[in-house]
Amino acid sequence: MAMYAERLRRTRGRMEELDVDLLLLSVGADLPWLTGYRAMPLERLTMLVLPVDGDATLVVPRLEAPRVVERPELFDLRPWEETDDPVALVAELAGAPRSVAVGDRTWARFVVELQARLPTSSWSAASVVTGPLRARKDSAEVAALRRASAAADRVAAQLQAGEVPLVGRTEAEVSADLGRRLLAEGHAAVNFAIVAAGANAASPHHNPGPRVIGVGEIVLCDFGGTMPDGYCSDITRCVHTGEPPAELRHLYRVLEEAQAAAVDAAVVGTPCEDVDGVARRVITEGGYGDHFIHRTGHGIGLEEHEDPYLVGGNCEALAPGHAFSIEPGIYLAGRFGARIEDIVVAAASGPEPLNVVPHGLAVVDV
Repeated sequence: MAMYAERLRRTRGRMEELDVDLLLLSVGADLPWLTGYRAMPLERLTMLVLPVDGDATLVVPRLEAPRVVERPELFDLRPWEETDDPVALVAELAGAPRSVAVGDRTWARFVVELQARLPTSSWSAASVVTGPLRARKDSAEVAALRRASAAADRVAAQLQAGEVPLVGRTEAEVSADLGRRLLAEGHAAVNFAIVAAGANAASPHHNPGPRVIGVGEIVLCDFGGTMPDGYCSDITRCVHTGEPPAELRHLYRVLEEAQAAAVDAAVVGTPCEDVDGVARRVITEGGYGDHFIHRTGHGIGLEEHEDPYLVGGNCEALAPGHAFSIEPGIYLAGRFGARIEDIVVAAASGPEPLNVVPHGLAVVDV
């Protein structure tokens, strides 16, 4: 309970700094971060009405109310009936705020209706308020991310050891296998399990399909899920079915160097774009600069992707508690590609990688 109270206090403090009178949170991770309750993505409105001063109210459909762990010292619970107008209820609770920050994941229909009910208010995205607060994980959150990463590591170790059959199976079958293994290792849900073989590995977000994996191919596996406590894992490792060709060995050595250099660069005080620049410089010097086509990393926590983002143009300095991926990739269209990804936490003592399984291109028996 003290954790949520402290988060509420910090959120109101930031609202004051930004001159935000009212925060409205619906579906998405901000709501469970502040209240412990995760709304289902329904056509029925759920919304936390949080004024910078005064009592907070959680408006929920009556049929969803039993799922809420009530915290009366933090918020009042206001269930609404099927024949009620929940938007009118939220507007009534809101009053006449000068400025409103609304949850980034709130359905557009509700935002449009609320703006019509509060025509004199100025509007902004709630992430301006909550994003920097959620980005800096406390010790309990880091511990949760460490558990999630360890569970994903165990699956990656099985992949590298050849315990996940590849040759003769489709990418979709291997993807489903990885998902089952994530659940067996303690995840509550599988968020994604990319399996991309051969030329498909040159597509960073390839959708696993009916292609059968053969001998002499790289297989890129990027997978992650959500643990029962709500925190996420995300890891990428590559294996090769049989001995890799010299060209791929060279590409992969450049990639390993870039990923390790970016991890080492992710120290407190370093701008996010500089970490991206380190990985990009190594890959460019290795001759593959045009083939690194995405940012170096993204934040992670209650969402798979959240602040901070390690990308050119983001001058935000890394701070203690920032948790993020380091995942450079090299993609040769029509031929093959590779990516290595760890979750890393910026700490006062230096970057702390949460994924520890080997980074090398594992060769699996065929």
